[in-house]
Amino acid sequence: MKNISQILYEIYESLFAHFGPQNWWPADTPFEICVGAILTQNASWKNVKIAIDNLKKKDLLDPFKLYNIPLESLSQIIKPSGFYNTKAKRLKNFVKFLIENYQGDLNILFSKGLKKAREELLNIKGLGKETVDSILLYAGNLPIFVVDAYTYRILHRHSLVPEEATYEEMQALFMENLPQDPQLFNEFHALLVACGKNFCKKKEPLCETCPLKTIKIP
Repeated sequence: MKNISQILYEIYESLFAHFGPQNWWPADTPFEICVGAILTQNASWKNVKIAIDNLKKKDLLDPFKLYNIPLESLSQIIKPSGFYNTKAKRLKNFVKFLIENYQGDLNILFSKGLKKAREELLNIKGLGKETVDSILLYAGNLPIFVVDAYTYRILHRHSLVPEEATYEEMQALFMENLPQDPQLFNEFHALLVACGKNFCKKKEPLCETCPLKTIKIP
């Protein structure tokens, strides 16, 4: 009988064979990844990219520049990402934390280690687990598995987690059964997103053509 680790590897290999490498996170710098992780809450990546491009055009993708820009101005610049007033405040909270505690240097924050950095980031108002873990994994290259709605949907539909599974329980499923490898976690999460968007849709999933169709759960 296959164990959870073998099933997860089978899922990973099936998705990788179908989709290929995802090259996440699309960004030029770790700080840009952090900004993208905050802006992508309740937004499509297409709209987030427009907001990030707006910041780039104004040469604002820098913690000190975002720290100094008026909140109202920042809101208008990131407007395409939706919920822009709320997200502007969250960005401000993040850069305030980064500058006042770490001189605006992400490397110093990440050098604290996964547990300490995660704890501090989760204390920033407006940053939830998925956003914080995205920052740690994709910007910090730290071994933490990011869980999102696609992850839940795929795991639940394959009977790997119950309907009431928590974020922590789903995260533990990966982290306790796979090597603590940020590259693996990076690619696996990105592949699950690709599967969720293209096949494991919320309504009318395309199960018959899904690359995970042959995965058998004992």
